[in-house]
Amino acid sequence: MKAIAYNIKPEEKECLVLANHKKHDITIIANSLSKETLPFAQGKEVLIVFNEDPLNAELMVGLKALGIKYIATSSFETNHIDLNAAGIAGFKIANVPFTQGNDVVMPRMQQVIKNLDNWAAGKCVGKACCCPNDCAKAMKQEGQ
Repeated sequence: MKAIAYNIKPEEKECLVLANHKKHDITIIANSLSKETLPFAQGKEVLIVFNEDPLNAELMVGLKALGIKYIATSSFETNHIDLNAAGIAGFKIANVPFTQGNDVVMPRMQQVIKNLDNWAAGKCVGKACCCPNDCAKAMKQEGQ
């Protein structure tokens, strides 16, 4: 999958690259996601965000227009993402489900890549799913 990661810290960048094993084409941007940096997402399918990146309705509209279909956050929480606006835009969203010990960077980046792997294979991300829409029901109706 073609992805873009904004506002990535050096230790997160290193772990993301190692977890990816060159499977996905990930563009890494040090700047925060904003109206000004939004155009860098042109032609990407996946947006990778961190909990310092608030995603409001205005950014959702811009991301949709650029072709983004998926949003993966490396955080446990999703309160930085306007899930209602994401649902209206039709995004699939995944986080890193909280488990004991996954506050370490590498396991979180491995989960982000696992989410991308599942989406690339047309699968649900399971417990990582944060979609405001009922994806499982839609997939069942489509016969998947």
